[in-house]
This record gives sequence, C-alpha cells and structure tokens, in this order.
Amino acid sequence: MSLIVGVEYCKIDSNGRFKLPVALKKQLPSSEDNRFVVRNSIYNPCLELFTYASFQSEVKELQEKLNPYDSKAKRLYRRFTQANITELDSFDRILIPSEQRIDAKLDKDIVVVACGKFMEIWNVTTYKSLDNDNFDYEKAAEDLLSNNQIDKDVVD
Repeated sequence: MSLIVGVEYCKIDSNGRFKLPVALKKQLPSSEDNRFVVRNSIYNPCLELFTYASFQSEVKELQEKLNPYDSKAKRLYRRFTQANITELDSFDRILIPSEQRIDAKLDKDIVVVACGKFMEIWNVTTYKSLDNDNFDYEKAAEDLLSNNQIDKDVVD
C-alpha cells in the first residue's frame, strides 16, 4: 500500500457513518475491494483504519514475527487482530461499529489522521489535546532519528 498523508475533519452521522474525505480516498490504491478494517489502537485512545489488503499484510507480518506457542506473543497477536471489517458504501461512507465508537469516545465531530499505511480516527477534543503534555518533538527526533545515536552507543 502506498503511504497516505493528511489530516481531515469529518462528521459522524446518527448511524455511526462518516464520509471518507476525498483527499484521503484519492491516495488509496485503486481497487474493487471496498473493505476496510477498523481496530482499537493499543497506543492511543483512537481507532486505526486500514484497507483490507493492508490489514492482511499487517497480520501476515505479525504471524512471521510472533511465536504462536508463546503466551505473550499469542496475547499480543489476539489484541492486534481484534478488529471489525467494514465497507465503503456507494456514498463513500464508512460505518464505525458502535462498541468501537464508544471505546474511542467518538461523537459527532472526528478527525481522520493519515499515518502512512493506515489512518487514525480521533475524537476532535482528544486529538487537539495531544500536545498538552509538553512532549519535546525536537529532542525525540534527535534521540530516535539522529545518526549520532550510533556514535553515542559506541562511546558509551
């Protein structure tokens, strides 16, 4: 799957559907498969939305990396694959199952954030409060992305 970029604000209707923004839909691979997979994030209070093909790739990668006979691996695999399949309807709407809307505290206003190979679906208020923890992006970039990290490890 190609990388998806963008942040789009949307509305959920009374049936739990939202219209997939055109700017994001245009970035998806052309396919007759209108299936998507939605799962709860293990990292944030949001949902993760994958194309069906992308989710299949994710599951295949997990199967290759995780030992099914290890109890922690099995539990992690189960958590990553607890998801729902939903379809893009003829009006480009995606239905978010009610239990997942409740878990992510999604109400009428949501934001869809593209994260490369998948999209996150956030409650707008929760999303806007993300940076209220004084997270130092500059320091994190230096620590995690800098080639100097290799040099520091060699010196220590």
